[in-house]
This record gives sequence, structure tokens and C-alpha cells, in this order.
Amino acid sequence: MYTDHYGLTGQPFQLTPDARFWFESRTHRKAMAYLGYGLAQGEGFIVVTGEIGAGKSTLVAHLMATIDRARLNAISLVSTQVEGDDMLRLAAQGLGIATGAVEKARLLDSVEQRLEEELRSGKRTLLIVDEAQNLPVSALEELRMLSNFQVAGRALIQIVLLGQPEFRAKLATDGLEQLRQRVIATHHLEAMAADEVDSYLRHRLSVVGWSGRPEFTPAAVAAAHAASGGIPRRLNQLANRLMLQAAIDDCSTIEADSVAAVAAEMSEDGAPAAAPEERVLPLRSARLAPARAANEQEPAAAAPPAPTPAAAVAAPDPALERRIAALETRAEEQEAMLRRVLTLLVDWVENSSPETAYRTHAA
Repeated sequence: MYTDHYGLTGQPFQLTPDARFWFESRTHRKAMAYLGYGLAQGEGFIVVTGEIGAGKSTLVAHLMATIDRARLNAISLVSTQVEGDDMLRLAAQGLGIATGAVEKARLLDSVEQRLEEELRSGKRTLLIVDEAQNLPVSALEELRMLSNFQVAGRALIQIVLLGQPEFRAKLATDGLEQLRQRVIATHHLEAMAADEVDSYLRHRLSVVGWSGRPEFTPAAVAAAHAASGGIPRRLNQLANRLMLQAAIDDCSTIEADSVAAVAAEMSEDGAPAAAPEERVLPLRSARLAPARAANEQEPAAAAPPAPTPAAAVAAPDPALERRIAALETRAEEQEAMLRRVLTLLVDWVENSSPETAYRTHAA
């Protein structure tokens, strides 16, 4: 919506990593310097860490867009929680090797042969593994074993590991001493400083044909940095909302108070929504709850229970009680889920007109 309003050729603050929007902040410049140094060594591991949204994936996208494909065969993997054998198969698939039901020993031979073929053709192989904090020790050890492949003293593969800050703690564990000794360069991506945010916003807007409208005031830029903490992805989310709000209000300038209002809305979006549940028709258990509470508050008004013969009183069954408690908990969870669904439905009905629904469907 706001791209058409302001005559932009695309989304300037999209969350998907795109090398076109590469912005060389101070911390990203250092990261590229470490990557350049590590790649010049042609061996070992390069480790880059950063908070969620710090720009690790954008760094990889920029690297992949700038490398010389004639001299470097770069393979990018987004890791999951896979063990060592599966990591080997992922690496083999990245090299174009069919894994199928191939035994590990034969698969290792195939990987080594393919790496040798790449080297003979004048290419080095670079394996980039993102989300490395999810990898167990067995998978990291498998990667270390791959780094052992060499011909005439030249390493056949070099590996870049990208992960969140906890990956540094994982690397420090006792079981990864040999891998740590092979790390030749490491860098932690920091948040952008306050004096970099204005250039960052202008850069991304300029990529999509920004003509100066809307303009972020200096106070708005400072407020955006404070609200996002200088983390690029958070800043993109905030700026995207601000651009949309500015287009709706037909504004040429984005002020600090707009940043504060949008940041507050985003904070509410991320918090558990308890209040809207009151607008939904309560379910059966919710309707019975006030009556139960009233009865519990007035025990004197309740009729005395009839005496029960001692022979009719059975000893409580602990297993049955646990089962009943589990069923009650499950029922409460299902009711809470249904209430959330009903809340979303009510919001949609209240906030949507037939014309809006048609446009949403058409888009």
C-alpha cells in the first residue's frame, strides 16, 4: 500500500535477506574484513555470531552476491537440529551428490572425490552453515572431520558457521576443543549505533527509488534507534509500520511521536492478549465459574449434605484423580484456544468491510 502511495519500486524494509539492501555498518564492515581474512587463508572455520535479527543472513546474502563463482564454490545451508550423519548428507546434497541409502563410508568417499574435482577445476569449496547454535556436538564434529580433507597440504573445504550468541558458549564446551583450534577468525555482530540509523533508513529507501517523502526527522530517527535497540530486523519491522501509518495519514514527515505510538502498538502485539477475551461469549465452563465461586463464598447457605454410610465411602484412586486432573487441564487449554480463535474472528468481522475483504482476497 505505502509503496504505491510514495512511488517506491519495492518494499524498502522487507524482512527477507536481500543483497541489494546491504548496508555497511561498522560492525558489518568488521565482519566482512574477518571473512575476507579467513577466506584468504583457505582453510579452517570462520565463526560469525549475532543477536536474532542482527543481519547474519544479510551478511551471507551479500557474500554470496560478491564472491567470484569461477574461483569459489559456495554452498549455503540453514541447519536444523540434525545429528552428525544427517549433517554429512546435507553437505553432500549441497555438493550435488545423491545420498539416498548410501552408506556413510561410501558417502564420505563421494564427498572427498567431489571436493578434489572442484579443486582440480580451480575452485575452492566454501560451506556456509547458518543457525549453527541448533547443531548438536555430533554435527559439529562431522563438520570438523570434513575440514580434514586435503590434497598436497591444501584444504579441500572451508567452513563458515553463523549462529546466535549462545553458539559461542557451545564452542567453549570441552567436547569441541579440536574444532576451536581450527577457528581462524571470529566476529560478533553488534547492534547499530545511534548515528548509523539515519544512513541505514535512507540507504534502504534509496534502493527502491525514494524521492525524499516521507522524511524521518532527527528526533524520529533517535526514537527509532531507542525502540529497536539498533537491531536491523527490529528496525525494519518498526519502519515498515511507520511507512504504512504515514501513507494512511498522507504524511510527508515521520515524527518522534509517531514512532512512540507505533512502537507501543508493536509492543502490545507481542504481549499476551488477555483483555480481548472478555468480548467473546464465554464457554460453558466460564459461565459456570461465577456460580461456583459464589457457592464457595457462601458455604453457610448451602444445604447440608446427607450422611453417607461408611460402607459406601470408597478410598480415593490416585491414578483416577491424576487422569481427571489431566482431562480438566486439556479441556481448559482447548477452551482457551477456542476463545483466541473466536477473538480473531470477531476482530476480523468488526474491522473488515465487504470492500476490504474483496481487496484482501484479490491481493
